[in-house]
Amino acid sequence: MEAWKRYFHDLLASEISSTTRYYDAVVQYGRVEGDDGYLLSRIESGSVAFSETPPDLTAGDRRAAVLLNGTLNHHLDVQGLLAQLKPHLARTSRVMVVAFNPYLQWLYRAAVRLKFERGQVPTTFLTITDLDNLCRLAGFERIRVRPAGYVPWRIFGLGSLVNRILPAVPLLKHLSLASIIILRPVIGADVERPASVSVVIPARNERGNIEAALQRMPDLGSDFEVIFVEGHSSDGTWEEILRVREKYSDRVNIIPLQQAGKGKSDAVRLGFEHASGDLLTILDADLTMPPELLTRFVDAYRGGVADFINGSRILYPMEGGAMRFLNRLGNVFFAKALSWVLGVRLGDSLCGTKLIRRDDYARLVAWRKDFGDFDPFGDFEMLFASAVLGLGIVDVPIRYRARQYGSTQIRRFHHGLMLLKMTLIGFFRVKLGRIPK
Repeated sequence: MEAWKRYFHDLLASEISSTTRYYDAVVQYGRVEGDDGYLLSRIESGSVAFSETPPDLTAGDRRAAVLLNGTLNHHLDVQGLLAQLKPHLARTSRVMVVAFNPYLQWLYRAAVRLKFERGQVPTTFLTITDLDNLCRLAGFERIRVRPAGYVPWRIFGLGSLVNRILPAVPLLKHLSLASIIILRPVIGADVERPASVSVVIPARNERGNIEAALQRMPDLGSDFEVIFVEGHSSDGTWEEILRVREKYSDRVNIIPLQQAGKGKSDAVRLGFEHASGDLLTILDADLTMPPELLTRFVDAYRGGVADFINGSRILYPMEGGAMRFLNRLGNVFFAKALSWVLGVRLGDSLCGTKLIRRDDYARLVAWRKDFGDFDPFGDFEMLFASAVLGLGIVDVPIRYRARQYGSTQIRRFHHGLMLLKMTLIGFFRVKLGRIPK
């Protein structure tokens, strides 16, 4: 294979690997004429393999991907192909599509006719609108698109610089030679119903809210546990947690923990480490997110809407005093900034209530080791990892309530600068991605 082709396929493999290195397997299906297997060999994952028939990925405890490398561009029934794949997938499966740019059709056809590319001339060029329609018809959802490869030569590093920068440049980003598209099969609760839910409640100086959290805890439709993580309180919060554990032990399994570290992010991690539920969710002890609405997060997951459920406080009017003006302005800014950096649409990036599968959280931990540990609250890193892993994210709107006890522990400017730093790091490590050497 010519050096420029290896370089171009390395670009594609690097982009795909940013997601699949945290997956258990990648299986390539629908191999087209001229594909020598180099791209698949360069993809990082638990295992990689070819399959002549639709691969069976129905084991719901594995996160695996089907790779379609140019397949859609050489197929005359894309809807039929996707519909054929879907019965062989679990909701934890993803389809990774390498697709040619529909606005550069002439270039691909010329490359094949001039013998720069082997195989047949591509016949089908899909716009995003075309693909979205076909996905809806076949029972899929497009959850992420990443442009990849603008210049197929290194040119003493100049080509690599262009390939890294252009994905972030408006208009020019649409000139990529290919795109990496992640599709999610829409599979609801009738197929998979998690057996249990763990609700983690970080609590520091929240004594007056502890019993109310349990009194207002809804029936989540399956066995669930509540994990209180107390963090160096001075108002008797720990003693209150122990008291209510005895009082409500006949209603719910309550696990009390005390953190050795500091901060909400540390508390959430400790709670998740001790959680046994199939689904993990967070409830802030200030109860500004009404506990009664936790059912909506669980139902959104069980209904197959997404694999990461994110709370959003921006849609409805807030109770007086629930959020100060500068905090709201910061929330809107970071939601817009992260939507651009991650390539997903977010209404609120800092709502404390989120829901994720426990096995996906384990993948998030592995992702954090590669990305770095910068998040004081844990909200950003969960959104970052969920976007990169292709989980599919949906916002659940809530009405944000005023705090009834205690005072906020958010330091607006200090924490805001920390979140801005993480956004900038995300721009360089996620938006711009990694270019192979």
